[in-house]
Amino acid sequence: MKSVENPITISVDDAQLTVEAGTTVAGALIAHGITAWRSTRKNERPRGLFCGIGACFDCLVSIDGQPNQRACMVRVCEGQQVDTETAKERP
Repeated sequence: MKSVENPITISVDDAQLTVEAGTTVAGALIAHGITAWRSTRKNERPRGLFCGIGACFDCLVSIDGQPNQRACMVRVCEGQQVDTETAKERP
């Protein structure tokens, strides 16, 4: 990963990540090698960034306690808490 000019810290599944200010949550995850953060209901197929423009729902995460946020549409901010589905045990 290249050096970050305007670093901020976010928490992803309780891990601290340093990311570039103004980056989308999806961009921050991908920059740290996290390419899948949820799975399909049927067959448990991995999902992450697909369209990158907010038209689909493949990149859903929970941000600061708000579920079903499109990671490609939300910009990171200092101290943000991102929770992915892959970190949770499925029922």
